[in-house]
Parts: sequence; structure tokens; C-alpha cells
Amino acid sequence: MRILFTAFISVFILSCNEPMKEVSVRTLPNNSNESIDLTIEEANRLAMLPMQCIQQPLPYKSGVVITDKKDVVMPQVHHPAFYGCFDWHSAVHGHWSLIYLMKRFPNLKEEKLAIRMLQENLTADHIETEVAYFSMNKESKSFERTYGWAWVLKLAEELYTWDNPIAQELYANLTPLCDYIVNAYIEYLPKLVYPIRVGEHSNTAFGLSFAHDYATTIGHQDLRESIEEHAKRFYLADRHCPISWEPSGYDFLSPCLEELNIMRKVLDDKEFAVWSQSFLPSLFIGDLNLEPGRILDRSDGKLVHLDGLNFSRAWCLYSLNNCDHCKNLADKHLNYSLSKITDGEYAGQHWLASFALYAFRLQP
Repeated sequence: MRILFTAFISVFILSCNEPMKEVSVRTLPNNSNESIDLTIEEANRLAMLPMQCIQQPLPYKSGVVITDKKDVVMPQVHHPAFYGCFDWHSAVHGHWSLIYLMKRFPNLKEEKLAIRMLQENLTADHIETEVAYFSMNKESKSFERTYGWAWVLKLAEELYTWDNPIAQELYANLTPLCDYIVNAYIEYLPKLVYPIRVGEHSNTAFGLSFAHDYATTIGHQDLRESIEEHAKRFYLADRHCPISWEPSGYDFLSPCLEELNIMRKVLDDKEFAVWSQSFLPSLFIGDLNLEPGRILDRSDGKLVHLDGLNFSRAWCLYSLNNCDHCKNLADKHLNYSLSKITDGEYAGQHWLASFALYAFRLQP
């Protein structure tokens, strides 16, 4: 029986001009394995989170490496499209959240305002400036590699698959940045001798997974072949992933499950069945007791990463079809953090809605 999650979040976004209204919350038990429907009421509330931050310039964590006095400017100068939501990648996936919600809910309450904000941010001139930043100096070449790169491609994929004239205009504007990132991936991957197996931004498997989705959807054969070649080089010999070591204290991605997710995409069904049984046998036997990550202080921007881990674990697990144990674990993780994002802390709310929504997107 599916439960309608009738009230999701009590929010007050710090540093915004107008605080959002408090919303009552219906919590679920921490160990609940029951599924949740994303309703129009929750969609309207979730839409307000990126709308409150994609045009909020401060606070902002800059990724600029200063090599000259001229580099010391407000973030909006370097990043006129993605200057909000505390950091560049969160601004990118804040835009993705709005696109996803408008596609799924054509009657979204603030659709007109959301479209206006997207059109103001994602202009052709703004994207041209974003592209130029990557060649500002030699240090900026690796900016947002590969986490932010992956989210740009996910945003483009969401626009590309929306039969809407405005979406197609925004996709066309974003294309030069996508082209840059595609070429950067193809140049970078052969140079990466070892994959990065962490639970934060630089995780290689996550970056490859979103980029593979884009390459498959858009039909970019060179990018897809490069990802498949190097994913197999990185991971094909892996066995018995030590998932009991997870999570680390700041994780928002699962190294084991993200690797499982990319290999699901690059191997055929028969190959993946064999490989996955050796890589994470306890998951498919059904005796993996994977508990959600616990957070004691959601005002701490690093500790609240673990809510993101619960959502990203959920989307990886939902992607494993015909695995009831996987779905139950995914529901448990999604429920745990959905019922906790209630404190109005900007540390989590500038980005966590995107992770929750992507988990919903992969929900069977």
C-alpha cells in the first residue's frame, strides 16, 4: 500500500529576502519500508527550495583559484548562470529540479515564475561566460570535475527530453557548455589511471553514470564509448566491495552502489548478472542489512551530507529491477531522510531537494 506523503517540509531559508511559510510534517518511522508518492502538494513545496536559491548570490562557496587581482570578483561575474544555491554544482542541479518538477507536474503552482527565473539565468550570453571560465587560467580547467560536469549533462538531458519550446530554447543555450564538458570528459578519462572511490563530489562512478545517461539519450557515441571503455577498465575486476565500511562521515554518495550503478549501464544484462553477484553478493542474496546514514546536526553543511547519501543510495537501489530486497532498502533510505528535512537549514536545503527528487525519479 502506497502512502501519500501529505506534508513534507518545514522550511525557512536563511538569508533570503522573504521566508517561506512553515509547513506541518507527517513523519514516518525510521525503519519504514513503505513507498511514498510524490504528490502535487509536495512538488509545489519542493519547487520553492531551488526557487529560493538559484538567484540568491550569497552565501556562496567559490571554486575560484586566484592567480590575478582581476579574479577577485563576485561569483556572479564568473558564473552568471549558476551563481546561487551556495555553490556552482548545487545551482546547476537546482535548475534541474525545476525542470524535472515542471515536466512531471504541468500544473505546478509557481510554473510561470520558475520559467522566468530559468530564462533569466540560462541565456546564451551567460552560458558563454560560464564556458569561458574554464579557460580563465590553467587551474580553472579542472573546475567541478566531474561532479558539476555530470549535473550539467543531467540538466541538459532533462531539457532535451521535454517537448516544450522554452525547454528547447534553454537546451540550445546550454549546448556550448555541454560540448565543452563532453570534450573534457573524453580528454580526461584516458589520463585517469585509477578511479576515485570516495563518497563525495569527485567520485568517478557517479560522474560516469550521469554522463553515460546523457550520451545515451543525446546519441553521443564518442562519449558513450569512452565511458564504457574506462568504466570497464576501472571496475570490471572488482570483487566483494566492502560496503560495511560505509558510510564515511561526510558521504553523500555510496562508493559501492555508485559503482554498481555505472556497471549496470555499461554491461549487458548477462554480464552484469555475473559481475554484480561477485561484486556485492550480500545485496542479491538478500541478507545485506544496510542502515540509513544518521545525522545528529543538520545545521552542519558536511554532516548533513548523509541525508544526501540516503537519497543517492535509494536511486541506485531503485535502478536494480526485479530485486525486492533492493526496493525495500531504497524505500527505507528515502523515508528516513524525507521525514527529517524539516529544520529550515540552508546547509541542506540548498541542495537536498534535488537528491530527493532524483530518488523519486528512479522509483519503480
